[in-house]
Amino acid sequence: MKLNEHNSKILFSTAGIPVPQGDLVSRHLIDGYSPPFPFPVIVKAQALTGGRGKAGGVKVVNDPEELKSVAKQILNLTIKGEEIPFIRVEPAAGIKKEIYISISLVRRTGKFALTIGKEGGVDIESSGADNLMIMEIDPLLGLCDYQIRQGFFHLGLERNLFKPWSSLILNLFQAVRKYHLLLAEINPLAVTIEDQLTVLDAKVEIDDNFVDINPELEKFYTPEHHGTEENNARKAGLSYHKLKGSVGLMVNGAGLAMATMDLLNFSGLPVANFLDLGGGADQKRMGRALEILFNDESAKTIFINIFGGILSCEKVALALSGALNGQSPSKPMVVRFSGFKSGEAREIIHSMNLRNIHAVDNMSGAVQILKEINPEPEISLSFERIEFSSRSESTAFPLLNAGKPFPISKNTKVLVQGITGREGLLHTREMLGYGTNILAGVTPFKGRTEALGIPVYNSVESACRDHNIDASIIFVPAGFAVDAILEAVSCSIPWIVCITEGIPQQEMIKVLPIIKNSRSRLIGPNTPGLIVPGQVKIGIMPGSIFTPGPVTVLSRSGTLTYECVQSLTASGIGQSLCLGIGGDPFVGQDFTDICEFLKSDPACKALLILGEIGGTTEEDLGRRLKDSGFGRPVFGFIAGQTAPPGKRLGHAGAILDPAGEGIKAKLQAMHESGMIICPDLASISEIIHKTISGKQ
Repeated sequence: MKLNEHNSKILFSTAGIPVPQGDLVSRHLIDGYSPPFPFPVIVKAQALTGGRGKAGGVKVVNDPEELKSVAKQILNLTIKGEEIPFIRVEPAAGIKKEIYISISLVRRTGKFALTIGKEGGVDIESSGADNLMIMEIDPLLGLCDYQIRQGFFHLGLERNLFKPWSSLILNLFQAVRKYHLLLAEINPLAVTIEDQLTVLDAKVEIDDNFVDINPELEKFYTPEHHGTEENNARKAGLSYHKLKGSVGLMVNGAGLAMATMDLLNFSGLPVANFLDLGGGADQKRMGRALEILFNDESAKTIFINIFGGILSCEKVALALSGALNGQSPSKPMVVRFSGFKSGEAREIIHSMNLRNIHAVDNMSGAVQILKEINPEPEISLSFERIEFSSRSESTAFPLLNAGKPFPISKNTKVLVQGITGREGLLHTREMLGYGTNILAGVTPFKGRTEALGIPVYNSVESACRDHNIDASIIFVPAGFAVDAILEAVSCSIPWIVCITEGIPQQEMIKVLPIIKNSRSRLIGPNTPGLIVPGQVKIGIMPGSIFTPGPVTVLSRSGTLTYECVQSLTASGIGQSLCLGIGGDPFVGQDFTDICEFLKSDPACKALLILGEIGGTTEEDLGRRLKDSGFGRPVFGFIAGQTAPPGKRLGHAGAILDPAGEGIKAKLQAMHESGMIICPDLASISEIIHKTISGKQ
């Protein structure tokens, strides 16, 4: 959750960081507003974007009449597409020196970065090493005294400022830890003519997962900075972003939603929004989602793409029927159901006998109908479909160091943590039905009972006293999941699969070093788990779509995995292993870690990597496989290629860094490492079939 400057300063003030007095003033209050401090004052546009100064959104004014005139001028601005709902008015400061400070959580290292600049202002990232000092802060050690001193000496401040400097930096880091900030930026921090430190501008981003667990932080959310659809989606618990096309999009699962968005954009059907329905699709939730799409004037048609895994397509169709209440949709709608109970879902749609709604069972059919019914878009949009030439090397792929299969099989003995909860019971039943060897479950204070015939224990330790456990799967709420992981680690369980989503990022960076130095390996969090087709399922994947075969699938998305696996199975291509590493920025085993086990696995004849925008895990894997001589074809697909930079699409980890090199650089690096790049969702099965059958 991004905070505007005013709310950022309020948060800083509660943390003991010096900020100037200031008022937040809206348009309808400006005529009667008089600042409680003397002129001159600074009038500043409040927006969630940068570039306010360059756009004329920051002005010094000297009297009340000028204040009204300038305030109205700023409130009429649009800065980088954002309207200005408020201004902040604060006293003008006498400035001796301006400084830059930020603390951010770095995805690549899993540590905090303390950045200190001798000069603040715009374009700080390009100001060079002479200006900037960057120090890593270990999440376990915290901010050290020597780092505070180094920063102070880098700035060359006078000695009398050391104590207030130390206090400010310590309080800033404590605020980062207390509120789980992903970014805390002060630009600039002023040394005033009175030799005091004060925050002139501030930017804060709070981890959304932490806000979900601590709803009192919702007070920092400002609905005026967002559109009606985005605010309604937030209230309904939907992941929604407004885009510029004409096709309203509703999908279950962020990975499949991103891949669907790309496919439509590449097909000349630019999407009007990104709406991830998630795993819940009751009538109320479906009604809210449809209301958002119907009220979006830019959405001329609607595409609902549902892959039924554990989520039943029939349940979604019933919810859709209830939401429409016998009325034809006000806009043409294409509904694609596939997977679990998709046939029943299509029957429900047909039985409604409503005009303006089309039910299909595959993506190509959906695209064809959308092309027929979608009007010409008012805005011309084009998207680059990034492709690479086919490789000419031999398709006789030698298997190197074969003989050691992946260490999870039908003989793996499994423990379920959180077995008596709704999700735990549901998926335990499904795993047992697949043949998974579940020996025990754990729910505190439910010990000496049974669930589905499985003995339940109060603790992992007591379960491990009675059973030799090879793997644990975790179904507990986000606020308790890290503790559950640590409990399993303390008992040296070799494999831990954490299904839970919504764990705050700072919680994960604290626990990952502990896991790394243990005998346990973590898969997840926010993972669908893993399945060895025909042998064992430790997760929430729909077992019916998997079939034994030569292709290993590693993924960052659940529904995208299901979509691709169903397509592979339909093409006669089975799978040796399917594993989701998790969609969060900080996970346990990544692609590279899992591939260490695959190098000698005789069942793995080819590898499919289903990646997403955000992070560098796919490029890192490519370099590692190239250096190690993996010896088998590796296929790569990235969902979210047409995502706008800076938009977090569903997963916390699915965000294209605006300051990064972009999706083209990611795909180029993967290609240069030897991966065979699949340009879109529809091409994956065809490319794999041609390659492994020798028909390039």
